[in-house]
Amino acid sequence: MDKILSDKEQQISDKLTMLFVVEQMGIPLTEDSILDICSVKNEWIKNYMDCKAIIHELVETNLFYRLGNESEEKELFALSYEGRECLSCLYRRIPLRKREEISAYIQANRLTVKSSQEYTATYNKNDDGSYTVILKIYEPLVTDPMFELKIKAPSRQSANEAIHKWKNKAPSIYEMIYGNLINID
Repeated sequence: MDKILSDKEQQISDKLTMLFVVEQMGIPLTEDSILDICSVKNEWIKNYMDCKAIIHELVETNLFYRLGNESEEKELFALSYEGRECLSCLYRRIPLRKREEISAYIQANRLTVKSSQEYTATYNKNDDGSYTVILKIYEPLVTDPMFELKIKAPSRQSANEAIHKWKNKAPSIYEMIYGNLINID
């Protein structure tokens, strides 16, 4: 039978879980990626808003550090030295079954999470009813895009199609454009 944790114990458990997830992932993560992994897809941290607050508490207590700043489009969070030390001392407080579940999830999904952070796509509606699709490629550990392409789409459906195709086609599109620019005589 599961032991019911006090609110304070649950907060500590949730913070350690988040530290463990980021440590296992091995790359800095966006807030959206952390929320998705910890709260949406796995419910390791049951309350989404608590999960969001924990990220910022870990930054305030220097257990996470921020790459980029809050005003930048892509803000990344990573485990600080203090966060690694804290986790190494207290990781056994995370139940073994949960650690194994997290490790298995990370191993199976690391590349998907990494590419979702490297290849981003959004769209905005224009005054004329068309949509501007914004496609970006980021390098790991860098908050500014290394490549950005804006295209105009006639409808929301075509904007969505471009976004869905971007994740798979981004590397080849970048290679083609960059290759053609380099080989200009």
